Amino acid sequence: MKNTDGKNVASWWSKTKNRMSKDKEAPELEPNEATAETAASADNMAADANVSGQEAQTVDEAEKLRGEIDELNKKYLYLMSEFENYKRRTSKERLELFKTASKDMIVELLPVLDDFERGLQVMETATDVASVRTGVDLVYNKFRQVMVSKGLSPIEAAGNEFDPELHEAISQAPAGPEAVNKVVQEVEKGYRLHDTVVRYAKVIVGV
Repeated sequence: MKNTDGKNVASWWSKTKNRMSKDKEAPELEPNEATAETAASADNMAADANVSGQEAQTVDEAEKLRGEIDELNKKYLYLMSEFENYKRRTSKERLELFKTASKDMIVELLPVLDDFERGLQVMETATDVASVRTGVDLVYNKFRQVMVSKGLSPIEAAGNEFDPELHEAISQAPAGPEAVNKVVQEVEKGYRLHDTVVRYAKVIVGV
């Protein structure tokens, strides 16, 4: 009986020593290794938080840019609409200007037309040619004054050097040495409107 108990005790002690040996052989983490793992975990968490923050900021910036683009599109459409209205308005005004550009001159020439009509009525029964001539001179001078007031002036031609900027040569005629390349005869008077030639003087040039 005693031998049996001794064997049991020896067996228990052997098993206990084996467990203690295995526990000693199990790897234990050094303090530095544990600190490194903790730091790495903290870094990973911080990196994840940073990425999340950047993504949120990117979304906010994208929304802001979309808002600015929408605002610019509205301004662009408004300006395009205003420009189209401006083009239509100016086209209409230009058309009206073309239609009424000669209105002032026509109004001033109407009295001259009235004088011509009265002169024609007088000429039907007139026997005094001198009085008719006087009436025609008055109407002519009146008409001429209206044209001059609008900037019309005659181009001097007879006796002057031929100038292709002012004269239109329709023929040539023999002339003395002093009249070569000069206007020897004016066939049709030319006119300027202010500084612009509106009709060239038709002339005969000496050769």
